Amino acid sequence: MDRLTAAKVFLTVVETGSFTASSKILNLSRSMVTRYVETTEQWLGARLLHRSTRRVTLTSIGEEYLPYIENLLVQSEALSTMAKCQSHVKGNIRIATSVSLGFSLLSRALPSFMATYPDVTIEIVNADERVDLVEQQIDLAVRITASPDESLIGKPIARCSSVLVATQDYLSGGTEIVSPEDLRHHSCIQYANFHHQSWNLYRGDDHRAVKVSSKVSANEATFLLHACLSGLGIAQLPTYLVDDYVRDGKLVTVLDGWHLKDMPVYVLYSSRKHLPNVVRAMIEHLEEYLSLRLTQVV
Repeated sequence: MDRLTAAKVFLTVVETGSFTASSKILNLSRSMVTRYVETTEQWLGARLLHRSTRRVTLTSIGEEYLPYIENLLVQSEALSTMAKCQSHVKGNIRIATSVSLGFSLLSRALPSFMATYPDVTIEIVNADERVDLVEQQIDLAVRITASPDESLIGKPIARCSSVLVATQDYLSGGTEIVSPEDLRHHSCIQYANFHHQSWNLYRGDDHRAVKVSSKVSANEATFLLHACLSGLGIAQLPTYLVDDYVRDGKLVTVLDGWHLKDMPVYVLYSSRKHLPNVVRAMIEHLEEYLSLRLTQVV
């Protein structure tokens, strides 16, 4: 028999002092009420009630157990309420992402999400390095990476394209760039993590790996963008970060006939079991939003 139901029947008998009255209140037969009470006594290994023809009362052990049984039902009802609330998208969600992605795209993705789900609060954790989702209580990470953390559940939701850009003033003062190899004669602004890697450019079946020189490097894309805007050289940057500057004429694209390899955008989370509805809703929203915005080209 269900112990929670048995506990509820037991408390009703204690309240009414009668098996017959309890059977009427609970719409159960008197014999079924008796069985539920006996189930509770067997579970706890003690006689909880004095039974007489006139009234049912608690034994001394029953008096001791009573508050615990009452608390059991209170906790059960609280859990049921919480479970029902899970079907409604609400609560707080912590999202980790890079500074540039958070500033340029996630901040723009949130208004429509919050308009749809007004009972949700959001905390963005900007960090370009990998973070421990469990230790820092992060619900979701959004990363542009070709090698997502294998200890996490990863779902690719979009692809991010990049482009070579520079200011017109910088380009006017240097060697003309007509092929990827010409990049060797220019100052190139690089990601610090990839400082010793070549820049890979593609045109059809043609692939060129060019080792470039750099006087400026950084581990954060927004810094590289502003270094490029300052005329320090050519940068390889995601289109979501530079498209407005290209449209405004503050930056120009370089080697338009060539392209850089796209990078997948992942949402990462620690476990797929019992994923809160608010996290599921955010994943669906970001997949729809980012897949549209990241396919735009400058």
